[in-house]
Amino acid sequence: MTSQSQGIHQLLQAEKRAKDKLEEAKKKTGTASGKGKRLKQAKEEAMVEIDQYRMQRDKQFRLKQSKIMGSQSNLSDEIEEQTLEKIQELNGHYNKYMESVMNQLLSMVCDMKPEIHVNYRATN
Repeated sequence: MTSQSQGIHQLLQAEKRAKDKLEEAKKKTGTASGKGKRLKQAKEEAMVEIDQYRMQRDKQFRLKQSKIMGSQSNLSDEIEEQTLEKIQELNGHYNKYMESVMNQLLSMVCDMKPEIHVNYRATN
């Protein structure tokens, strides 16, 4: 009987150790799932922070881009104005000198003065 009571006693102790191990495992799993929850929460918070930072940087980029593009449009307006001024200036010079240049050209073509070249040798 003592061997039976010792066997029962050993079984009870083994059962108690098994229960303790199960409870310990549940606690570890509980803390592990708690860690998982904390990790998940930290990840979500990080994503929110990243999105906010991304939106802030995007806003700064758009401001800089609008400043640059605005100055480029001002430059193109200035270039357009300078081009029109230059065209008007050239048209004025054209109208001013057109007649005198045409007269010089016509006189050169029409008023021919035939001369013998100095290097020409008469072979008589």
